[in-house]
Amino acid sequence: MLTFDYSNALTFLSEREIGQMEPQILTAHRLLTERNGPGSDFLGWLDLAAKHDKSEAERIQRAARRIREQSDVLVVIGIGGSYLGARAAIEMLTPAYPPAEKPGEKGWPQIVFCGHHLSASHMADLTAWLAGREVSLNVISKSGTTTEPAIAFRVLRAFMEQKYGKQEAGTRIYVTTDRSRGALRALSDAEGYETFVVPDDVGGRYSVLTPVGLLPIAAAGIDIQRMASGAADCAARCGREALADNPAYQYAAVRNLLLRRGYGVEILANYEPSLHSLGEWWKQLFGESEGKDGKGIFPAAVDNTTDLHSMGQYIQDGNRFLFETVLDVRQPRIDFEVPAAPEAGDGLDFLAGRSLHDINRTAMAGTILAHVDGGVPNLRVELPVLTPEAFGQAVFFFETACAASGYLAGVNPFDQPGVEAYKQNMFALLGKPGYEARRAELEKRLRG
Repeated sequence: MLTFDYSNALTFLSEREIGQMEPQILTAHRLLTERNGPGSDFLGWLDLAAKHDKSEAERIQRAARRIREQSDVLVVIGIGGSYLGARAAIEMLTPAYPPAEKPGEKGWPQIVFCGHHLSASHMADLTAWLAGREVSLNVISKSGTTTEPAIAFRVLRAFMEQKYGKQEAGTRIYVTTDRSRGALRALSDAEGYETFVVPDDVGGRYSVLTPVGLLPIAAAGIDIQRMASGAADCAARCGREALADNPAYQYAAVRNLLLRRGYGVEILANYEPSLHSLGEWWKQLFGESEGKDGKGIFPAAVDNTTDLHSMGQYIQDGNRFLFETVLDVRQPRIDFEVPAAPEAGDGLDFLAGRSLHDINRTAMAGTILAHVDGGVPNLRVELPVLTPEAFGQAVFFFETACAASGYLAGVNPFDQPGVEAYKQNMFALLGKPGYEARRAELEKRLRG
């Protein structure tokens, strides 16, 4: 079971201060459970674990089996919450280097992601790579009009129809979108694509345990029932009212106290390469939820021990406005012993016979102590082992903590008004009808 430890922040905060957060936590808890706070229309994620839709899960599994039968590759088209959660799960729970297929056997399809950028070179490389492979698409967009995934879907839909013909291409395209509205829903109904629903009451960055994330996760061969079970287990603990009994509320309280002390940057540090995209999902979850109204903790992430040879210098000795949250994995999926090699001359033969995972966790422990001594408060989230249950627990833990933390900071943790600013300028500069005056103003500014 996931655990949270803030003992390495007690040099910077006291237990008394943390305990004094109880009334504020109680207010945040009531806003969530009574569903009367800002953004309460988007609290459907709270129910996903307890009200697991078995029939929808079975339909997702059937689609995943068809994708496996049809394709070597599933291209997932989406941006932000439409792809980050699935990518985090797949990277965390599948081999970094998939095994080669044996003659006559077909493994799970390779999952690749597109539609989260506007790079022409990347799209050209992708379509060239797909040309010799059997392909399915999963496009994820509530509206169907978000620029990046909409352009990617235009390109890849044309690619699929040219490769397979319109009829067969239609059997390989899976759409996750609004139940009844939007351009993508209308197109799907017209073309007969199989569709899955983005729930109306779940925002994108909270949607990984809906069909948004579950279809590509299931297509990768990951047990989504076990993932739901892990989320349900965590929901039971993270739904408790008392601060002392709720790890998600403890995390929310401690990070807000640190913010009030001037620690305005939080770094999520992992020591497993497979957790890189969990950090990317976490960055979106907290950055988009809290960064508004001139408030919020800036979320960043590092991959250690790699980044100890770069960002580690700043974390150890730089400006003291940051704190760390460390993802600690207690047991590896598989371990190695360091071989003896006295002839190597590297001075490391004292490690011969030692577990590589234990060496990694020892590096983590030493780094935490060094950073605390250097003035960096440290928090720790421990996962016993990287399993579907652990992923479900991590998702629900961070989502609950983020919602409570947003309310503690006095912001709506479920909207994202600032995301529209760049879009308005981009549309104007691209010549979208209705933006003529804004385009003239922006072009004048660009000319200087």
